[in-house]
Amino acid sequence: MTQTGTRDTADAELNRTLESAADAAESFGALAPRERAAMLRAVGDAVDAAADDLIPIARRESRLPEARLKGELARTTFQLRLFAEVLEDGAYLEATVDHPDPEWPVGPRPDLRRILEPLGPVVVFGASNFPFAFSVIGGDSASALAAGNPVVVKAHPGHPELSVRTGEVVAAALREAGAPDGVFAVVLGQEAGRSAVLHRLTRAVGFTGSIPGGRALHDLAVGRPDPIPFYGELGSLNPVFVTRAAATTRAEAILGGYADSFTLGAGQFCTKPGVLLVPEGTPVDSLAESVRERPGAPMLNERIEKGYAEGYRSLAEHEAVEVLVEGGRHDDAEGTPVWTPSLVRTTAKRFLENSGELLEERFGPVSLVVTYTDPAEALDVADALPGQLTAAVHGEDSDDQAGSLLDRLRRRAGRVLWNGWPTGVSVTHAMHHGGPYPATTSVLHTSVGSTAIRRFLRPVCYQQVPQHHLPQALRDGNPLGIPRRVDGELRLP
Repeated sequence: MTQTGTRDTADAELNRTLESAADAAESFGALAPRERAAMLRAVGDAVDAAADDLIPIARRESRLPEARLKGELARTTFQLRLFAEVLEDGAYLEATVDHPDPEWPVGPRPDLRRILEPLGPVVVFGASNFPFAFSVIGGDSASALAAGNPVVVKAHPGHPELSVRTGEVVAAALREAGAPDGVFAVVLGQEAGRSAVLHRLTRAVGFTGSIPGGRALHDLAVGRPDPIPFYGELGSLNPVFVTRAAATTRAEAILGGYADSFTLGAGQFCTKPGVLLVPEGTPVDSLAESVRERPGAPMLNERIEKGYAEGYRSLAEHEAVEVLVEGGRHDDAEGTPVWTPSLVRTTAKRFLENSGELLEERFGPVSLVVTYTDPAEALDVADALPGQLTAAVHGEDSDDQAGSLLDRLRRRAGRVLWNGWPTGVSVTHAMHHGGPYPATTSVLHTSVGSTAIRRFLRPVCYQQVPQHHLPQALRDGNPLGIPRRVDGELRLP
């Protein structure tokens, strides 16, 4: 079932929802991958067909422009179809067969067959800044469903009506495609979210949001009598380092690109570059002028506005920081509150001395410029960084400084960029959207791209099990026609 109305979900209702999800788990997980692929495509088609209904609701609740929302909805349905392709390929199962071998070097080997299987009901927390792509049927939900798990979405309070309506579309599409009852539902309310994490039937949690909120839920998940995986994307500064060689040859182009990136979407992207490292003497006046000329843009809601205003003020008033551009809130011609971007500056020395305060993420249109005196000081800043989703280096091909920076930053970030900007996370097979804490709570996994499915699967090994009791993917003859590793050799269908 899907929540009706936008009232908070009561305990009894939440319990029924998770019981229904648990009842559906075995039959849904047992479907052939191609059957689930058809269901994901049906959901994508249904969401596309409902665009004229969903986008106005999203526009009203999120303040995001129509063009942005249309693009985000297209991204959302694309990733559903991408996971359908992953299912049809079958390699995600990591099916492995080792036949009996009495001459195995470490002793006789029994018949062993290994596969990845669904976890069970997954609770997904929708994000505020992407009401489609990281919300009700965003990447966490799509990958969990693809893996064969029922999903219960805790709606974000910033777009409750959209969440309920999207949930209705998804649930109906799954039902019409033949999915069992209970495979998908939406619940609302802070207490419902907390209770869902603690519920005995929940097997994993996906979350995108703030460090404090994510950490509190993570601690609940791992503090249960039976700890469960918590896959949280929390916070990131996404630093950009500019080498002296790059600053000498193309400073103006780099600074202009930086302004475009950190002001995109009013700075409300998890990949917003929040820190720019440039050599001392780099003419940042052009950057300040570019930022000053940027028009204002709305923030998602009043709660986000309040959090940003407090975060910006604590940064701008810090004794180690100089304000280059003082942006702020005003009403546009239509009376809509918009925020113009801000820019502040410090030195690498002062940054390192005050890293505790200056390394805090400010979710919104502000960025910090840090000037360094020599390459060693830039490396010191890189070493001081906590875990990041991304880190970028702007350098030259023959740059002596770039190699050392890239080497340090790959230890800190899940995605390392060369002469590019972190905003824009492609949905593809090679994408990794994750990183060491506090970027995420699980450094091993991604929340974007086809390998996001791996979070919601667990390995099971079958020893000496008769053929008719084995999952189809492990039976002799490969009835599903999927890639398998047999006796150490990769065999393609």
